[in-house]
Amino acid sequence: MSQLKKTTNLAKNMAEPCASKMDFESAFKRTPSVIFHIKQSMQDFHLSDEQLESVMKRMGQEMDKGLHKETNPMASVKMLPSFVQTIADGTEDGMFIALDLGGTNFRVLLVTLRAGEKAEMDSQIYKMPQGIITGPGDKLFDHIAECMAEFLHRLDMSDKHLPVGFTFSFPCLQHQLDSATLITWTKGFSAPGVEGKDVVTMMREAIQRRGDLKLEILALVNDTVGTMMSCAHDISDCLVGLIVGTGTNCCYMDKMKNVQVLPESEGDMCINMEWGAFGDDGVLDDIRNGYDRELDENSVNKGKQLYEKMISGMYLGEIVRLVLCKLTEQNVLFNGEFSDNLKTPGKFETAYVSQIERNVKNGFTAIQNILYNMDLGAMHADCEIVEYVCEAVSTRAAYLCAAGIAAIARKIKNNYPEKDQMELTVGVDGTVYKKHPTFATNLAFKVDQLTEGSGVTVKFALSYDGSGKGAALIAAVADKSRKNSKSYSPKRVKTDG
Repeated sequence: MSQLKKTTNLAKNMAEPCASKMDFESAFKRTPSVIFHIKQSMQDFHLSDEQLESVMKRMGQEMDKGLHKETNPMASVKMLPSFVQTIADGTEDGMFIALDLGGTNFRVLLVTLRAGEKAEMDSQIYKMPQGIITGPGDKLFDHIAECMAEFLHRLDMSDKHLPVGFTFSFPCLQHQLDSATLITWTKGFSAPGVEGKDVVTMMREAIQRRGDLKLEILALVNDTVGTMMSCAHDISDCLVGLIVGTGTNCCYMDKMKNVQVLPESEGDMCINMEWGAFGDDGVLDDIRNGYDRELDENSVNKGKQLYEKMISGMYLGEIVRLVLCKLTEQNVLFNGEFSDNLKTPGKFETAYVSQIERNVKNGFTAIQNILYNMDLGAMHADCEIVEYVCEAVSTRAAYLCAAGIAAIARKIKNNYPEKDQMELTVGVDGTVYKKHPTFATNLAFKVDQLTEGSGVTVKFALSYDGSGKGAALIAAVADKSRKNSKSYSPKRVKTDG
């Protein structure tokens, strides 16, 4: 068997639930010193089944902590009510604008709904420049309003009165469907003057400053809520929304009786978990390794979003870079020679991780070409190790994500004790899930294992149209409820302590 096949098969086996310790001696024909350094650098990325089951149980405990009124102020997983209580039923009708802000790209969509028909969508993607996401908060919303105006102008619809659903994918304290204050920025955003403010109010003020837009914001939702709604429109058992892209988050439908931060006890409520903060209170300290700590130490939000920093696309490439730097420093990689790009934080993109793992079957030349983008002259021996590092980091991310999904699935099953067996669907969006060659497979595989014997079967449905359609559907439901004049309006509650 060739050296490439040995390494590839070994990495494949590691990605399966039955994986055991890696046989470095057979995979890498290296000196004992090199083998020692690889083992030392990578052993903490391999999580045992017992560790993952423990993470699953801890997630369940943190969910309960966030849902209870007495413990919510101390909870890292905030379990925020989204005030979305029903899903679209296919009778919605009209034209709606959807805004989708959750990372370095911003989308404006025109969604046309006709009862019983497939939604029609037109959209435009706009960049969010670094100066906008870190500059004054009012300028950020002015930029969004400018993008909306440009989009409507191109469609010759500037004079149209249109309802708006706004997908705003950052931790917010929701007061009602069209009112929410930003708790904290994530994903590299740090625009001052927004945290603690009502996001819908700031967006409305930006629209008013322009004076040329006739838009009414009816709903502000998280991207996970929008993704769940979009999938639930077509798949009735979709009860969970998951994002694994620039950041990661999850939402799910719970019973109101479990949501003790609200006074009501009847019906259902979609809970925006903000699970990226899982571990911020130290409950994952035994799972995090030295690279996780170094990444966090040098991040713009030190000590925050620790679960997200082990899973999402904003960080996976950087974790790989830190490992490669350590191995280069130990003369294990690249003949001990650094490139300026390898030394520079953020230069090893998560897209490279996906490309390297996808190109294993194409041989070392393809991987060498990818590393050449980092000004790294990689020999075949270097490519073997780099591919293994990428696989170890991405597999750990998928498994940690699976532990969270398994905890949610078990909690949902507990809401239906009358059912011996149930199925539920997780609606998924995000570039890591969509573009990484093994993430989705590893995630589903490990969720199956962690939910075995629990009475629940979990399926995954990819959201091809993102969270924009979901935001429009939520706005449509709100518009229909408003016209019926008997929409649900819970009391304003505070869940951030």
